[in-house]
Amino acid sequence: MAVLSLCNVCFSYGTKNVLDGVSYEFEKGKIYAVVGKSGAGKTTLLSVLSGLASPSSGAIYYNGEDIRTIDKYRFRSKYVGVIFQSFNLLTKFTALENVELSMDIAAVKAKDKRERAMALLTGVGLDEEEANRRVLKLSGGQQQRVAIARALSYNPDVILADEPTGNLDGETQREIMEIFRDLAQQGKCVILVSHSPQVAEACDEIYELKRMRG
Repeated sequence: MAVLSLCNVCFSYGTKNVLDGVSYEFEKGKIYAVVGKSGAGKTTLLSVLSGLASPSSGAIYYNGEDIRTIDKYRFRSKYVGVIFQSFNLLTKFTALENVELSMDIAAVKAKDKRERAMALLTGVGLDEEEANRRVLKLSGGQQQRVAIARALSYNPDVILADEPTGNLDGETQREIMEIFRDLAQQGKCVILVSHSPQVAEACDEIYELKRMRG
């Protein structure tokens, strides 16, 4: 059974059609690539999947339940983890503090939140010294790792990432994709929006969006 599915989803900005009758299914344990030319609606699709935007028509289901019946705040803070293209990290705080704050917002119950946050950062390849640096003192690749750890902080079933390797060098891109592969092997559903053929080739399934006219 799909953990997340779209049924005939449409989305429009005024008179401009962005998504038209999109029907996709996403399962746990797999990495999916959503590809398409600029303006095809890739980021819009991610916003719809995460509950940040509502489709004009059609439905989205999480474990068979229409997400319109689920509290949107709960959906985004419990079930779906989003990794933004620009990371959206709190730059005045350290990597560790960013992950801890995410846990606080999601009301994560943990005996030692700092220890759990550190374990998440270690899991994505950051050491203790890096974890205690302010975000602006980290490289782009390190910030991406923090963003992944933050998205994992409340243990969601689904990970959504917008161009997660867009500004990274080839080696770092491969390392980030290995992290996503590990997450899929742990039973997560990983959905990546990307324009990179290398990223798409590393995924289990590819969905291509076509740019709409009008």
